[in-house]
Amino acid sequence: MSDGAESLGTAGIENPRLEARLLLAHALDGSSEALLRDTSRLVGSSGFDMLLARRCAREPLALILGRREFWSLDFAVSGDTLIPRPESETLIDAALAAFPDREMPRAILDLGTGTGCLLLAALHEFPRAFGVGVDRSAAAAALAARNAAALGLADRTAFACADWDTPLSGRFDLVLCNPPYIPTSDIVGLMPEVARYEPRSALDGGTDGLDAYRRVVTSLSCRLTVSGVAILELGQGQAESVASLALEAGLTAEARADLLGITRALVLRRGAA
Repeated sequence: MSDGAESLGTAGIENPRLEARLLLAHALDGSSEALLRDTSRLVGSSGFDMLLARRCAREPLALILGRREFWSLDFAVSGDTLIPRPESETLIDAALAAFPDREMPRAILDLGTGTGCLLLAALHEFPRAFGVGVDRSAAAAALAARNAAALGLADRTAFACADWDTPLSGRFDLVLCNPPYIPTSDIVGLMPEVARYEPRSALDGGTDGLDAYRRVVTSLSCRLTVSGVAILELGQGQAESVASLALEAGLTAEARADLLGITRALVLRRGAA
């Protein structure tokens, strides 16, 4: 394993020993904890070497393992979706702050659902809610449905392949959305794990990174209940611009920071009539 860690370190991986251990455990079809308990176990090198080569090529660890934890829940991941990120948990924190009574909300919408991580984490916290996830990618919507089933939430969810909220007619108490928000010209400069392996459609927010916000924000007044809340993830430095779009659409906006103090989410509500 030490040779693998050295290879990963040379490739620029930040935590090479940890990742080498996770890859080795995956090659053995076991957990890293089991590997530490049985240090004398003999390992055939071919499977481990193949996984190392993939990671040294900067393929994301989550795609190699096929799993990623989000909100202490286990999600299957694929190249059809963004990999869930810890900073996106800010949206769930914001939802819990907006609805201290866990009996509410009852209807949740997740626009651009991807793996379904935001919707399913919210449903985990709000036991009376039913959730709808929408994604333009049929493969992403199917993956989200599989994650819902694996987490025991299939009977509380529905998933659709569509362009944002186009097929919907109802209103929701909570709308979640992590839209593509990277300016087109910035994508080439992203870390290789993102630029090479994550779907461009889930990253590219247009020339200024705001195209998806313009589309989503304008529909929220028709999509939220009277006391409904929409929570949008933001790229760094986008809060003021997205808040301005919300104000133009008759919404109020409140910023929420992530654990690093970066403004990561915007909480939107319908303005006074």
